Amino acid sequence: MSTDLQELFQSNRAWAAKTEAREPGFFTRLLQQQSPQYLWIGCADSRVPANDLVGLLPGELFVHRNVANLLVHSDLNALSVIQYAVDALKVSHIIVVGHSNCGGVRAAMMNQRAGLVDNWLRHVQDVRDAHEGFLAGLHESLQVNALVELNVLEQARNVCRTTVVTDAWQRGQSVVVHGWVYGLHNGLLEDLRITATSATEVGLAYDTALALVKQRYRQQQAQVLADTTAPATQNGALNAD
Repeated sequence: MSTDLQELFQSNRAWAAKTEAREPGFFTRLLQQQSPQYLWIGCADSRVPANDLVGLLPGELFVHRNVANLLVHSDLNALSVIQYAVDALKVSHIIVVGHSNCGGVRAAMMNQRAGLVDNWLRHVQDVRDAHEGFLAGLHESLQVNALVELNVLEQARNVCRTTVVTDAWQRGQSVVVHGWVYGLHNGLLEDLRITATSATEVGLAYDTALALVKQRYRQQQAQVLADTTAPATQNGALNAD
């Protein structure tokens, strides 16, 4: 096993050389300014590389990541990122991004104990408990991804409720909050339709997005039930013949 990680330094040199060859002066320009239009609040999962997913270069996307893409009102780290992004960088969009089959969300859904992180995931369990009846009515195979999306809606609403964003809106600054989900199985991003440009839009945006999520998973639930009962029905017809 390598102890000095030379393979990473070699990859870095190759990447830097390739980037500079493609865009001469890239790093000099990057040194002089940072002017991203987007703040990405995503999961720390290594399979979700923010810049790569949306095809943006360094300097074009400001990124904050943590386990299960949470925005907790007492998390000074995340709040400081938002404050710097909005007040200093003047980003136009804040995007909360969850992803399918999230391990943190799965642990919260299934009450799996992992140690210190259990306290952090308590926030996801609060989301789970708020929608307990809906989740309990879904097939087990759908519950984790449904909670992933419900969690995105909750965290996007939390972003809207921060003093930084509400103050920006009050002074007329353009900041749009979004909630997306990324599919590990297909590499695609999906807009969950919780989009708010002002404090007055937050409630309706959340309610509309929540209704759409529930409608979609109820449709998936119906399909799962149809798939599981079809073989039994076919066998019954064969036996009757």
